[in-house]
Amino acid sequence: MAKRGENTVKKHQVMQVLPAGAWGIKSSFRSLVALLFAFLVVAAIYLRQSNEQVLQHANGRTHDAISSGGCNLFSGKWVYDNKSYPLYKERECTFMSDQLACEKFGRKDLNYQFWRWQPHQCDLPRFNATALLERLRNKRLVFVGDSLNRNQWISIICLVDSAIPPAFKSMHNNGSINVFKAKEYNATIEFYWSPLLVESNSDDPVNHRVPDRIVRVEAIEKHARHWTDADILIFNTYLWWRRRQMKVLWGSFESPEDGIYKTVKLPRVYEMALQTWARWLEVHVNRNKTLLFFMSMSPTHESGENCYGETEPVMKEGYAGDGVSPRMMRAVESVLGELKTRGLNVQMINITQLSDYRKEGHPSIYRKHWETITQQQLSNPKTFSDCIHWCLPGVPDLWNQILYAYILQLNPITE
Repeated sequence: MAKRGENTVKKHQVMQVLPAGAWGIKSSFRSLVALLFAFLVVAAIYLRQSNEQVLQHANGRTHDAISSGGCNLFSGKWVYDNKSYPLYKERECTFMSDQLACEKFGRKDLNYQFWRWQPHQCDLPRFNATALLERLRNKRLVFVGDSLNRNQWISIICLVDSAIPPAFKSMHNNGSINVFKAKEYNATIEFYWSPLLVESNSDDPVNHRVPDRIVRVEAIEKHARHWTDADILIFNTYLWWRRRQMKVLWGSFESPEDGIYKTVKLPRVYEMALQTWARWLEVHVNRNKTLLFFMSMSPTHESGENCYGETEPVMKEGYAGDGVSPRMMRAVESVLGELKTRGLNVQMINITQLSDYRKEGHPSIYRKHWETITQQQLSNPKTFSDCIHWCLPGVPDLWNQILYAYILQLNPITE
């Protein structure tokens, strides 16, 4: 009887063990699913925050040269100020562009003109046109890049325009280069069209929209010879690189059939072009004369609801939209960092975060349209809204206020 009872107990124990093992497998599966779910949530949050981290990191690195007072000009908020802004009136700017003259082309909500950038720890120096022109006396200031650098160039011309009598200023266009001259100061403020910095088949200042973009990533001299002797150089390049890959030409556009072509993915091809630009600076720039700046990427607001109908800035601090590329920003930072270790300082002006707040600051539909607008487009204005460039007066005026602050403080240029 005892033996029989012992067998009964063992049988019962076996019966208990089997369900416990099955439960353990089921529990492990549930734990695995929970871990996977947690991983996906964390990954989503990481991807969402990656833009913010890159922008904050850049904000922390790009104000070194102007931080003697402990102030980061790029960290702040937009404050409505209709008493001291705008800094000029659209209709009074002699050389305003119809692409940027939003009020002229029917925009009724003009609040985009009245926002002032307020850094958290200090006040941005008030723009003084005469003070800037004095700093530019007998000098060349040249913007080099794409239409967003042209946007900024027009802004700075509008900012100094009223300080110069009509007889003492002029504008001259010659192909890729546009020259504004303040005659009394013997100063020029210029823009050179070079949207990818290096040579490309988009270098024509008028006919540059091509279906198959090609770059010569190792060729820059054709452009650079026009701004070698400039005293202040402000570069940008981002907008025209926004694609997965690009065709690279080793050869010349004059004899394309003799060249070697290779498709290179982003951001590698972007890095190659930046390195060519950096090598040119190292060899040709007079370090005792020339101030060098690089404008970070200007954010676009094209996706989703885009900018059409927007009337207010984004007020959430740290907001990061999807109109920028953190990978490309890191590429710029890396190249500028390498230059600095070799004794050449190119100051990045980080306009990305502060501009991203200003979704309402784009021309949208309020601009001159060189192309015919179809009835289908008219029925849905979002389809032809310009959510890339900026109305003037507007956001680029701030970019120039920050540039002005740097020029006032750095100014190692010999008189």
